[in-house]
Formats: sequence, C-alpha cells, structure tokens
Amino acid sequence: MASEITYAEVKIRNKSSSLGTYSKCPAAPSEKRIHHLSKLGSPSLLFTSLTVFLLLLAITFLGSFIIYFQKYSQLLEKKAMKDIIYNELYCAKNASLMEDKDWHCCPKDWKPFGSHCYFISSGLVASWNKTKENCSHMGAHLVVIHSQEEQNFITGILATGTGYFIGLLDAGHRQWQWIDQTPYNESATFWHKGEPNQNSEQCVIINHRKKTGWGWNDIPCSDNQTAICQMKKIHL
Repeated sequence: MASEITYAEVKIRNKSSSLGTYSKCPAAPSEKRIHHLSKLGSPSLLFTSLTVFLLLLAITFLGSFIIYFQKYSQLLEKKAMKDIIYNELYCAKNASLMEDKDWHCCPKDWKPFGSHCYFISSGLVASWNKTKENCSHMGAHLVVIHSQEEQNFITGILATGTGYFIGLLDAGHRQWQWIDQTPYNESATFWHKGEPNQNSEQCVIINHRKKTGWGWNDIPCSDNQTAICQMKKIHL
C-alpha cells in the first residue's frame, strides 16, 4: 500500500511589502507634536490679552478715582464753607404748605425779600471785583434788580450817604450785563437822570441824591464802594 503524501501550499507574505504598508506610521507622532505646540500657543495669547485688558481697566479706574476724589474734595470744601457761614438761620414757614420744603430761610444779618436774601457788606469798602469775590465767598453774588418793588425794598435798607455796587457791568460798547447772566431789560432800570454818561465808567452803584433820591450811577470799577450781596433763600 503506497503511502499517501499530503502537500500543503504555504504562501509567505513578503516582509518588505508588509513593512511598506506601515511605512507612514513613524510620521504620525510629528503631526501630534505640532498639534500640541499650537495648543501651547493659545494660553500665551489669552494671557497677553487678559493682561492688556486688566491694564486698561486699572488706568480707567485710576482716572475715575482721581476725578471722583477731586469732586468729593470740592463738595467737602463747599460744605465746610456753608457750615461756617450759615451756622445760624432765620426761617419762616411758607403760607402754602409744601411736602418737602416747608420753610424758607436766610442767614443771620441777611434781609429776606421775595425768593432771595440780601446782605449789605458795609464792613468792606473795595473795588467792584473785590466786592464780587466777597459775595461769592458767601455763596452769593452782587445784587441783580429786575423790578420796582425790589429796587424799593433794597433802597429802604440802605444808608443815604453811601454808594453800593450792584451786579451790573458794561461788557463793552455800553452793552450792560447782569452778573447772573439774566437779560438786561432797559424798561426796568433805575438810572439817575443823565446816567450812564462815561464810557470809561463800566460798573454801577446805587446811591442817593438829595434832589432826585435813589438811582443808579456808572462809575470806574476800581473805585472803592460798599456792596449789596444777593442769594436765593435756603429751603428746609
């Protein structure tokens, strides 16, 4: 009995071709490395942007703080000035009751009339500019007169032998202006006869003349006179 011989076909895959199939594999890590580097760059850009933003924010905050501090200091200064000047008030109750402002007041030694308080600065004889500054330091301004009633009230508290600066000024070319910027109304003026009469006399006083009584007279601003200060009433 003849022995049977079995043949098996064996196919051997070429190693070189097998290696060629996976030849691209070593390049993969370099791609991943580049990807990681780009990720590392993003936090740096974000940090720079955040730093710039915080710097701008700090500058803005510092500028705002300086402005706020200056305004706060000015308010404190004004409050301190008012505390000194208006430490004693004389008040009256309004005839028509209001919810939040029942009382109207004037500082001690100031005279009330209408909606204002008036002060005769008889202790200071100075130029128009100096008397203007004196009124300003008291939270007031040189008096502004717009009616016959107000003129009569003011002249009723003045001494006849003295001249008093008011808040009327020639701004040039005889263009008269009130110190509070309210309109100058020629129909409500109280000039002495023949006044104003000199272009070089640019400031105005109230004074009394024996024949004509009280009226306005233009004089040089450098002349020394007393003055009348005016402020709005304080409401409580």
